[in-house]
Amino acid sequence: MKSVVNDTKFMRDMKNIMDYSIGFVDGVERGKTKFLDGLGKSSIEAIKEYIDTMARVDNQMLHHVYEWNQVGSPEARLFDINYVAKQNGLSMSSTFRQSTSIKNGSKVPFYDKARIMENGIPVTIKPVTAKVLAFDDNGEKIFTKGPVSIDKPGGPMVAGSFEKTFDYFFQTYFSQVFLYSSGIIDYLKNPVVFKSNLKAGKSGGRSTGLSTGYRWIANAGLVN
Repeated sequence: MKSVVNDTKFMRDMKNIMDYSIGFVDGVERGKTKFLDGLGKSSIEAIKEYIDTMARVDNQMLHHVYEWNQVGSPEARLFDINYVAKQNGLSMSSTFRQSTSIKNGSKVPFYDKARIMENGIPVTIKPVTAKVLAFDDNGEKIFTKGPVSIDKPGGPMVAGSFEKTFDYFFQTYFSQVFLYSSGIIDYLKNPVVFKSNLKAGKSGGRSTGLSTGYRWIANAGLVN
């Protein structure tokens, strides 16, 4: 009995498989920014919904980042979440919008209300056209001719509360809940596309690995 092994074809296939594997890793590296871009987009929606939920749970803490009497409503947000995706990481930041609603008893919007209350900036209120300033203080009607200074606009719990909620999301909720509930962790743990494209990689080598790895990691940030 005689057996003939085609060493040339075997070695070529093995080389292509190795090149496919190396190309896959290189493709993942190249697609990292695309992955982070998708992750940034999905994270924005997640953190907005998280802040809305926290605001509804305790409307005394986060009422300042919504229009008057609409705490926790997506349509009444006075904040925006932004992100920048780069090869070395994902950066998230927030900005505040101007308020357009008018509080009962006022005639004009408190335009910078979110920023002022979040930073605990003291506010001085004084009559503009009237001779007397009227306002409510714990249910009591107060009248005064002079200016009134408010050291903690929004209340004692407000200053810094948005920043704390924002930080908590990324320090704890993001890694312990969001990455798992979104399916991203399971997706990254099980790169089935590598195995399913192995046959193509045996003939295509590194170029097939590059395209496979890039597509796989790029889609990871968009997993629902």
